[in-house]
Amino acid sequence: MEVTNVQEKEYRILVINPGSTSTKIGVFDNEKDILEKTIRHDADKINSFENIIDQYEFRKEMILETLDEEGINISKLSAVCGRGGLLRPIEGGTYAVNEAMLEDLRIGFSGQHASNLGGIIAFEIASGLNIPSFIVDPVVVDELEPLARISGFSLIERKSIFHALNQKAVARRVAKQIGKRYEDLNLIVTHMGGGITVGAHKNGKVIDVNNGLTGDGPFSPERAGTVPAGDLIDLCFSGEYYRDEIMKKLVGQGGLVGYLGTNDAVQVEKMIAEGDEKAKYIYDAMAYQIAKEIGSASAVLDGKVDAIILTGGLAYGKDFVAGISRKINWIADVIIHPGENELQALAEGALRVLQGEEEVKMYPGSVKDKTIV
Repeated sequence: MEVTNVQEKEYRILVINPGSTSTKIGVFDNEKDILEKTIRHDADKINSFENIIDQYEFRKEMILETLDEEGINISKLSAVCGRGGLLRPIEGGTYAVNEAMLEDLRIGFSGQHASNLGGIIAFEIASGLNIPSFIVDPVVVDELEPLARISGFSLIERKSIFHALNQKAVARRVAKQIGKRYEDLNLIVTHMGGGITVGAHKNGKVIDVNNGLTGDGPFSPERAGTVPAGDLIDLCFSGEYYRDEIMKKLVGQGGLVGYLGTNDAVQVEKMIAEGDEKAKYIYDAMAYQIAKEIGSASAVLDGKVDAIILTGGLAYGKDFVAGISRKINWIADVIIHPGENELQALAEGALRVLQGEEEVKMYPGSVKDKTIV
């Protein structure tokens, strides 16, 4: 019997992840990484722009120059995928960049952030090549169940702001490893980095998750997470702090920074190894709060949990991860996926659409679409 080898079509995808002072880019042939590069931007140059959105032309040119220097022929690209920014709340998935999305990115519909540049730059490069441009699972992914939105205070609704890109990418990889579809599993995914978010994933939807930016959940290397509301109100009206000072103490100067003066987990682990009892006490408290949040997520899933995934930079800490696992491994098997490969996640999201595994989604808005798909 003659066996014919059918070669999988190869797609070359450029991915773009803008940060505050750098732009990370990658080029992938299907899932194979052929280039990863971090383009550092001069602080004076970045600060010379009045608004973040004004940086897009400057960053686009630096990306194109870098690709040329690395010998990448952009005419061979099949698609360009950018990091999703602060858009309207949308369900997870891969979205074609359209005029409605571009408008919301430019005005900063949900806030100004360097990630807003991802979709704009992707569209600018792709439209010149007559190829599609995408974003994948931005931080505003909102799949919360109605009950999860209730805060207990009628003037405030709980929001879904979390590490959607990494959480969903890792969930899909674990599903593949165990031979099942992401959409058929109940998972608890914990992203542990500068911010910490714990998501309850039910059949491919994140039905509950803590707001890891300015909201609730465990404290992290630089964020305070949930704090006693009454005490916080007293502090706000004490006359000792301005609003911005309080916000910085919650986000940026909270968590490990507030207690230990550093957001570097490696440094904290070194302090612990050298006998610093306070460092161990605070680090153990962070692990304790993460485990408690995971326990809450298991209740959301009615105790029916196929696996618990620990990911992000903190997942490299073996003792830290072990401390969490001891408290939760009775719920389900704990799978460790350290780090966060956002470039790979972006490429995988675009590839699923290009290969027909997933249908591209259209961003909602009132502006007529001018999308290349």
